[in-house]
Amino acid sequence: MLVHAGKCRLLLVQGDITQQHVDAIVNAANSRLAGGGGVDGAIHAAGGPDILEDTRRKYPNGCPVGDAVASSAGRLSAGYVIHTVGPVWQGGQSGEAEALASCFRKSLQVAVDLGCKSVAFPAISTGAYGYPRDLAANVSLKAVLDFLKWHRQPDEVRFVLFEEGVFGAFAHSLELLMK
Repeated sequence: MLVHAGKCRLLLVQGDITQQHVDAIVNAANSRLAGGGGVDGAIHAAGGPDILEDTRRKYPNGCPVGDAVASSAGRLSAGYVIHTVGPVWQGGQSGEAEALASCFRKSLQVAVDLGCKSVAFPAISTGAYGYPRDLAANVSLKAVLDFLKWHRQPDEVRFVLFEEGVFGAFAHSLELLMK
C-alpha cells in the first residue's frame, strides 16, 4: 500500500524488516539497548555483534522511552540502525500515545540528520509491550504523516509489518487517515 505526503512516499509492506534495502532500519529496542526478542532480536541476529558493540560504546546509559539513537548496521544492507524505545501499554492513560508518537518523530529526525532518504519502521510497541495494534497504527501513521508534511523528508518511509494482522490494522488505519 502506497500513499504520498507531498513529494514523500509512505509504504506499508508485509515482510521481514532485516531484508529491507533502505538507508536506515528502525529497531524497536529496549531502554538498555541490549538486544532482546521480536524485532530487536531479529535485527541483532541479522546484523551481527557490531550493532551491540556500537550501542554499548556510544550509549552506555541506554536510551529513554520515546527517544531515538543511531548505530552502525553491522551486516544489514542498511547504513544505520536507529534504535527507539517504545512505551509499554498500561491502559492508555499513562502517556503511551505521546511516547509512541515521539518514537517516530525522533527516529525520523535522526534519519534526516544522518542524510537518510529511506527509512523502514516496524510496528513499535505492538509485540511484547502490548500496545493494541489498531491504536498503535493510528498514532504511528499520524506521527509519520505529520513529520513528512512539515519536514518534507525523508523521501520514503516504509512500515515493514511482519504479521498479517498487524499489516491489516495499519492498512485500515492508513485508509481512514487518508480520507
